[in-house]
Amino acid sequence: MSKVWLITGCSSGIGREIARVALERGDRVVATARNPESLAGLVEGFGERALAVGLDVTDGAQSRHAVDAAVAAFGRLDVVCSCAGYGIIAALEEHSEEQIEKNVTTNFVGPLRLFRAALPVMRAQRSGHLLVISAIAALANHEGFAVYGGAKAGLEGACEALALELRPLGIKVSMVLPGPTRTDFIGRSLEQGASKIADYDGTSGKFARLLAGMNGKQTGDPAKVAALTVALTDEASPPLRVVTGKYAVTRAKLKLKSVNAEVEAWEARGVATDF
Repeated sequence: MSKVWLITGCSSGIGREIARVALERGDRVVATARNPESLAGLVEGFGERALAVGLDVTDGAQSRHAVDAAVAAFGRLDVVCSCAGYGIIAALEEHSEEQIEKNVTTNFVGPLRLFRAALPVMRAQRSGHLLVISAIAALANHEGFAVYGGAKAGLEGACEALALELRPLGIKVSMVLPGPTRTDFIGRSLEQGASKIADYDGTSGKFARLLAGMNGKQTGDPAKVAALTVALTDEASPPLRVVTGKYAVTRAKLKLKSVNAEVEAWEARGVATDF
């Protein structure tokens, strides 16, 4: 049976590719973006199986409207895929208060609001799949990504809890953590800090220059990431995390090795704090 999808961030990048893959295999898709007119080229040719809806994920009311539109059009909701988001590259001190609030709202609070809107439908069905397009920064962060990577890491922690809460109800949760992927993220979706502080030029500044030089040369293929993401919804027991791309897999393994070594090095002193 074909699935009913609600996907955020479909104007470009991985979100748009996921919508395309799902539609081309015969699923029904509610594709969303802040500007629904940007979705015309995506939904054309798929008739009643594709619906374009405006959705700014920072607005909880719009998330509820998108869920209602999906149920009204297709009668159910099988997959909610959170792709909308954007990065910000700067040392923590270089962010403005407004930048911090907006980024965290978009990358962390917004997806939670979307899932809250969808969960009553999925609980009634006793089925569904929540998907998050995250980033390797959620697991192994970089200098300059304190806010962006921190928001993604917060969402990862939330998804761990959600997976435990929802498993008895037949609802699955999966996160995809891509490495550098050839989308508009670095060019169009990467904000700069509000100020520049010379003391950070060799850390966050250096990483910002590395990202700028990488633009258009990223090794990750968004179409392949999308295909893998869609395939997860067919798994009886999908993983909680999938890391994509050699760079990200290498960083994930190094991070886990480092954490394990640190826990072991301090194990005796940590355990000794018990009564």
